[in-house]
Amino acid sequence: MNLLKSKISILLFLSALIFSCQEEGISPKSPYEQTVSESPVSSDKNNNQDAKYGRDNNLLMGNPSGANSNSYYYWNYLISKPQYAMSYHRDRGTPNWVSWHLNEDWLGSASRSTSFVTDTSLPSGWYRVSSSDYTNSGFDRGHNCPSADRTGSSGDNKATFYMSNIIPQAPNNNQRVWANLESYCRKLVDQGNELYVIMGSYGKGGSGRYGYKSTLAGGKVTVPAYIWKVILVLPEGYNDLNRVSSSTRVIAVNIPNNQDIGSNWGDYRTSVDNIESIRNYDLFSNLSGSIQSTIESRVDNGPTN
Repeated sequence: MNLLKSKISILLFLSALIFSCQEEGISPKSPYEQTVSESPVSSDKNNNQDAKYGRDNNLLMGNPSGANSNSYYYWNYLISKPQYAMSYHRDRGTPNWVSWHLNEDWLGSASRSTSFVTDTSLPSGWYRVSSSDYTNSGFDRGHNCPSADRTGSSGDNKATFYMSNIIPQAPNNNQRVWANLESYCRKLVDQGNELYVIMGSYGKGGSGRYGYKSTLAGGKVTVPAYIWKVILVLPEGYNDLNRVSSSTRVIAVNIPNNQDIGSNWGDYRTSVDNIESIRNYDLFSNLSGSIQSTIESRVDNGPTN
């Protein structure tokens, strides 16, 4: 009997040891795999009794340029904050693109921050753009992810004021046509939708209040020639990747960065395919190829206000 007990004890010990070794051998998900995952109920919903659908991942629809968080990729450097994700270009001093999720759980009553802040999270040795680099330039400090899209808390709002989220934007572009498009996005949310938004800029040289400029801050900040935005619109719900279909509305605009433009953003609509061809991006890479080919080839003709 004692011999039998000893054999059982040994077998139990060996089983536990094998199980422990198997657990240690499980590799954690890579940062990118974690980025594109989607859970039905986000941690924000669990922590906020007022949340309805939760704050979904800002890169749920894909990483448009395959941005990488290794500082070697200075031209396509991935910055992922809770409020948005971006591809940053060290030598332009601006993002290539910024991606964010927008629904009512991101919106609240937090007041607008009062100051722009240098992003000290950028790699050591990189030039870190400051607010004063834009002073008297004739260009607005134009948000990519807008302040008004992040009013759920003061911390969320302050995060939109990092200079890494800013581009030199012509005042008439920023304060008129772009402001109208941003307001329309929040109107869509008020109507019961959630959005996946990607904004970017490209080219060199725009016209601001004091005329044409190609760079600011002694060449450390590039003034873009064009500014674009793509908006995927879904009714509020869960499992968003699986709910995107060939009939899902997608809005894409591409607007010159100058003072001589109209205030109706609908006049600047284009297709996602066109923006992808200009930038060599894959904007909705996590969607199936068949759905991408349909929704990305259309030019939106829906309402604009």
